[in-house]
Amino acid sequence: MAFPVIGDPSAGDTAWMLAAAALVLLMTPGLAFFYGGMVRGKNVLNMIMMSVSAMGLITILWCLYGFSVAFGEDKGNLLGDPTQYFGLKGVFGGDYLATTDPAAPAAVPLAGTIPLSVFVAFQLMFAIITVALISGAVADRLKFGSWLVFAGIWATVVYFPVAHWVFAFDGITAENGGWIATNLKAIDFAGGTAVHINAGAAGLVLCLILGKRKGWPKTPFRPHNLPFVMLGAGLLWFGWYGFNAGSALGANGIAGATFLTTTLATAAAMMAWLLVEKIRDGHPTSLGAASGIVAGLVAITPACSSVNVIGALAIGVVSGALCALAVGLKFRFGFDDSLDVVGVHLVGGLVGTLMVGLVATAEAPAAVDGLFYGGGVEQLKLQAVGAFAVLAYSLVATAIIAYAIKFTIGLRASEESEAAGLDESEHAETAYDFAAVGNTARSLVKEA
Repeated sequence: MAFPVIGDPSAGDTAWMLAAAALVLLMTPGLAFFYGGMVRGKNVLNMIMMSVSAMGLITILWCLYGFSVAFGEDKGNLLGDPTQYFGLKGVFGGDYLATTDPAAPAAVPLAGTIPLSVFVAFQLMFAIITVALISGAVADRLKFGSWLVFAGIWATVVYFPVAHWVFAFDGITAENGGWIATNLKAIDFAGGTAVHINAGAAGLVLCLILGKRKGWPKTPFRPHNLPFVMLGAGLLWFGWYGFNAGSALGANGIAGATFLTTTLATAAAMMAWLLVEKIRDGHPTSLGAASGIVAGLVAITPACSSVNVIGALAIGVVSGALCALAVGLKFRFGFDDSLDVVGVHLVGGLVGTLMVGLVATAEAPAAVDGLFYGGGVEQLKLQAVGAFAVLAYSLVATAIIAYAIKFTIGLRASEESEAAGLDESEHAETAYDFAAVGNTARSLVKEA
């Protein structure tokens, strides 16, 4: 069979997937606000820029060769053929359409029931958010230029091949897809491995190689704008429906089921995080609510098509509680994961991916029974192989990339830059003009 397949797309599926792609793109500005609010005021623009810059850089790389590496014909169980869709060759039609019936001009290259171009756009948004997630681990101390170099290399060497393993199924964009999706048959509906475990592992390695912030952990690094954090969490939850329900690749019952399981797990995780805070610290916090929302979203991502209501609630409760506890591991083991990428995304991704093997049920769209529904341990084994293969590859590859940058152009900003804040030292800007606020206040006093 020649790829891409030429045909007439479903108008309903296409409309939904265009909307889903836009929703997933919105997640990155949401992440920018979420992370931006959690840092000190002198670093908020730098934090936001790390996410926004990923939108520009990764888009270019994806359209040049990233999509082809992720979704081209499998080469040695490692990556897709980089030349098959290089520069998005054939995605819009071109020579492929020359072979179709001229009387049917609506025919286009397809990925399932949607135009291949829409599938390219949808998957692009996954690549962007995955890279942006890493930035939370290295807040306050990474040079912006080094971030861009790291982001481009990491996307090329780590994300694009891993996306091929997890998301490229046989017969969609190529005859043979990636090994986790088609050979191992581990269930990862929307990216628990390729997105969250992958980014969490990269964040862990990068923060270890970069080193601790000056004064950490004795100096408190309090969030400067909790309303920003809550706004970001809300945008992430909203956009995540494109992430999970959009991965059904159509306006269908699978999208509806994943929409509901995503909502349930997220709600349960938020409540579980707040309960842990209440028991441990005496107060449930807005930061905890926002973090619990993200933890639940992360954990349900791989499992949303394979669980029922009880399974979704279980994943939410376990992920919310475990992630709330896991964010404290950095103090015990001494790694400065600034904004808890490891505690939320790595731990949450592992929880969700592995719990598929426990609480999956054949009544859900994936039609697989986990251990608690009489399916034995086989699916749990498959989930573990997929999760830890991605974890190991990301750890090793990220370490090589980070050390290469460290010993060439350098990773870390100077002590003077850190002290002044990266907004001013890296971007020559400040988020808040306090002098102008002061002058306005003084003028109002005089008028009164």
